[in-house]
Amino acid sequence: MAAPEASRRPAWRRTGVHRFPAVAEVDGDWWVLRMNSFPDHPLWTLFVRGVARFDLNDLPEPWGRPLTAAPMPAELAEAVLAPVRSFVAYGSEVGQPCDDPFCCG
Repeated sequence: MAAPEASRRPAWRRTGVHRFPAVAEVDGDWWVLRMNSFPDHPLWTLFVRGVARFDLNDLPEPWGRPLTAAPMPAELAEAVLAPVRSFVAYGSEVGQPCDDPFCCG
């Protein structure tokens, strides 16, 4: 993966939210991982500052294991996730949400 984010080592925190399970503050920007309905869609989408950056199936090695990170306070998680909360369905971030009831319903 050629994206500059792939070589970073974010300090992930768990949010307690199933579709957006992990976030990290990197250089003042919030990174949010959305878990998609795999295998119908890529396993993950990375959002940076509320904007989708890229999809991926395997997390870059430097990212560690976000799902085993320490939890963050619920109030902070809600604030961090606010910009992406409406992007639960795969593709919704580009105005084309998946409407298949078996994978995204």
